[in-house]
Amino acid sequence: MSLLAPTLSIAQRLCAVSRAQRVPSPALELLIMRNVVSASDCEALIALIDAGRRPSTIADANGDPLFRTSETCDLPLSEPVVASLDARLAAMTGIDPACGEPPQGQRYAPGQEFKAHTDYFEPDGEDFARFCARSGQRTWTLMLYLNAVDAGGATRFVTADKIVRPEAGKLLAWNNRRADGSVNTATLHQGMPVRKGVKYVITKWYRERAWG
Repeated sequence: MSLLAPTLSIAQRLCAVSRAQRVPSPALELLIMRNVVSASDCEALIALIDAGRRPSTIADANGDPLFRTSETCDLPLSEPVVASLDARLAAMTGIDPACGEPPQGQRYAPGQEFKAHTDYFEPDGEDFARFCARSGQRTWTLMLYLNAVDAGGATRFVTADKIVRPEAGKLLAWNNRRADGSVNTATLHQGMPVRKGVKYVITKWYRERAWG
């Protein structure tokens, strides 16, 4: 663990260590970093997602079968390119790697999307105890774009009025909680529909306590 971790917040650390740019919004901590991984690593990760993809799901069913239409892939840490990325993200943030969920890949074909949602688990949701009893709530989300998209596929943060377009090697990081530890509803975001091309991303979530 870096000596910076005890003295800097995660957002401050990302700005200092990883040259992150913070989106100017008082409502949430949202940062953008570019060129986090190489083009060859992006290609290798895309191949893994294509090989292991399955329909994506959501935690609390809301009655909308088209709410999340992407495909998901669990990325094994036994793959060197996955293990290297996972270690790098932990080093960038200073978060204990033990608190990280296994990284996931997502694939969005034309027409697929993820409607406006938050990454934290709703404290009053029927699945909260199931997903949070052991490891606690999600804290930070790190989302890495693996490619540019011909049209569509941007990530829109509703409250911050910010749209981020896919770009190979671009990383988004945001804090799902407020300063007092409560969930931050201003992290509401949308994976906008892909209109042309295919979108690939990797998502890494961290928890309050050790995972699993």
